[in-house]
Amino acid sequence: MQFMLVANSGYIRRKVMESERANLGCIDLSDVPGGAEVFEKAAKFCYGMNFEISVHNVTALRCAAEYLQMTEDYSRGNLAERAEEFINQAAVKTLPGAVALLRSCEGSLLPMAEEVRIVQRSVDAISLKAFNEANIPTRSPPDWWAGELAALAPASLQKILSAMKSRGVAPKSLAAAVVVYAEKSLAELLPLSSGAPASNHSGDARIRQCGLLESLVHVLPPHPDAPLPVGFICCLLRAALFVEASAACRQELEQRASASLEQATVADLLTVSLDYSGERIVDLDSARRIVASFAEREAGGGGGALYGGGGGVACCSAAVQKVARTVDGFVGEIATDEELSVSKFAGIAGALPKSARRFDDDLYRAVDIYLKAHPGLAEIEREKVCSVMDPLKLSYEARLHASQNKRLPLQIVLHALYYDQLKLRSGIDGEAAAGALGVTLGRDEGLKADVSLIRENETLRSELAKMKMYVSELQRGGGGGGGEGSGVKIGSKKTSFFSSVSRTLGKLNPFKQGSKDTSNIDDGVGVDVTKPRRRRFSIS
Repeated sequence: MQFMLVANSGYIRRKVMESERANLGCIDLSDVPGGAEVFEKAAKFCYGMNFEISVHNVTALRCAAEYLQMTEDYSRGNLAERAEEFINQAAVKTLPGAVALLRSCEGSLLPMAEEVRIVQRSVDAISLKAFNEANIPTRSPPDWWAGELAALAPASLQKILSAMKSRGVAPKSLAAAVVVYAEKSLAELLPLSSGAPASNHSGDARIRQCGLLESLVHVLPPHPDAPLPVGFICCLLRAALFVEASAACRQELEQRASASLEQATVADLLTVSLDYSGERIVDLDSARRIVASFAEREAGGGGGALYGGGGGVACCSAAVQKVARTVDGFVGEIATDEELSVSKFAGIAGALPKSARRFDDDLYRAVDIYLKAHPGLAEIEREKVCSVMDPLKLSYEARLHASQNKRLPLQIVLHALYYDQLKLRSGIDGEAAAGALGVTLGRDEGLKADVSLIRENETLRSELAKMKMYVSELQRGGGGGGGEGSGVKIGSKKTSFFSSVSRTLGKLNPFKQGSKDTSNIDDGVGVDVTKPRRRRFSIS
C-alpha cells in the first residue's frame, strides 16, 4: 500500500522521505480532511478499488486530494481530477445536487472547500438555477426552489441571496426565499397555524433553535433588497422572545417591524404580544418600542408628518393615520385584559403623538373598554387612562356618548360638554363663528336639540342641588323669615337658560387649572396574564 500511495500522493512521498531520515516508524495523517473514512477511499483509489463518489462525499474527497497532493503533478487521472470531473459534470447540473454539494462544504471542510472554489461554484450554480426558476418556473409550486435552500446553513443562504441579487433577481423572489427558508428550518418556532403551541423544548434543543434564529436574523437582506412581510417579521420576533434570543437579535427584528409598520395589522401586533396559544399576554414592551420607533422616524425624517403646523391634523400623512388606526385596534383588543396595568395601557396607547389621529373615536372606544374591564380604578388612574386621547377630537356621536358615560372621570365629561357649549353658542351668535362648526350646527337641528337636552339636564341637576342646600340652611336657621328670604333669593337668580349654562360650565372650565397630574402613576409591570376572549365593542 505504501508504494502506491507514494506514487500518487506528493504529501505522503515527502513524509516517507522525512520519516526514513528520522528513523520514524509511522506517519501522522490525523489532519486529513474527512478523517479516516475519506483517507480509506483515497487509498482504494490508488489501488484501483471501486467506491462510490456522490454529492455528499465528493467535497471531502476533493479536499483530501488537495491535502495529500494527489494531483496531475504526481499522476495522470489522479483523485483530484476525478473529483473535479464529478463536480463539473454531475453535482452542479441540478439545483438539488448543487445544494447538497454546498451543504457538504459546511463545517470543518469549509476553509479548504473555499480554497479549491467548490463553495463559489456551488453558489453560482444555485443562484443561476434559482434565477431561472424565479423568472420561468418549471415545477409547481413556483417557489419550490426556495424550499431546497432550507437544508443550508444561514451563512450559505446569505451567499446565495447575494449572488441572486447580483444576477438581478426581483426583491419579491428574494423575500420569498427567506420566508420559505425560515418556515422550513424553524418549523418548530414558526407554526403555520397562529394558534398552534410551540414545541416545549429545553436545554440543547432550545440552544440550537436560538443559534439558528440569531444566525438567520444576522444574514437577513436589507429591507430594500428583500422587503419581508411584516407579519413574518413579527413571527420571528415572537420566536426570538420565546427562545430568549440576544438583545441585538430582538432589536434588529423590532427595527424591521417598525420600518414596515404601515403594512401591519392588529393581528401582527398581537402576534408579538401573545404566546403561541394566543391566550396569554407575555410581552407588550416590544410592541410599544415598535410603534415608538415608527413615530420617531416619521417625526425626524418624514418632513413634519407628525409634528407640523396647524395643530398636526393637516400634517398627518396617510401612513401615520393608518398606523394610528392599527394601534387603536390593537389597544382595544388588549384592553379587556383585567390584569393590564394602567401604565402598560397608557404606554401603548400613547406611543403615537395625539397629532397622529384626525379623530380619537377608536381610541375612545379602547379607553371605554379598558375602564369597563377595570371598574375599581381610582379617579386619578382613570384620568391617566383618558390622558391618551383628546376629547375635543371626538366626533359628535362619541362626545354625546362621552357626556353620558359614567365610567369617564368628571374632567373628561366637562371637556365634551364645554366644547359642545362653545359650538352651540357660536351657532346661535351666527356671525361669531362662520366656519365649519357653525355650518354643521346650522344644517343639523337635531344636533342642537340633543346637545341642549344634555346641558339642560346637567343645569337642572345643579340647580336642584343648590335648592336643597338652601332649604337645609333655612331649616337650620329656624325658618322665621324663610318665606320672604326664599322668594328674594330665587327671584334674584332668574336668568336666561343659556346664561345659566355658560355660568355653570364656565366655573368648571376644564381648560383652566384643576387637572390632576397623572404622569407619575406607575402601577407596576404585569407578568403573564390570561387574555379574555375577543368580543365586539358595544356602547352601553
